[in-house]
Amino acid sequence: MAHVGPRFSVGQVIYHLKANYRGVIVGIDLTFGLTEEWYDTVARSCPPKDRPWYRVLVDGASTETYVAERHLALDHTGEPISHPLVGLFFDEFMGGHYVCNRPLN
Repeated sequence: MAHVGPRFSVGQVIYHLKANYRGVIVGIDLTFGLTEEWYDTVARSCPPKDRPWYRVLVDGASTETYVAERHLALDHTGEPISHPLVGLFFDEFMGGHYVCNRPLN
């Protein structure tokens, strides 16, 4: 049976299987949400557009990526990530994931 809905959630620390980096999820689109031009230029492996895509803050960098679900796995290190914008999204790191104690909107 196919998985329904996003496999990951905001605040989870993930590992990018193709690009070999850790990061934290800060946003989820249930389907691809950027332009066709971006997809044609960046998404070279042609991941499905009808599955979830995630905004990810990259560990040890100041960048944010937009990643198809099939390229992600849960990170099991239990370690926080280092990114200058983590504090804008989350209040604390507990039990291997980030927690936001305030409304996001």
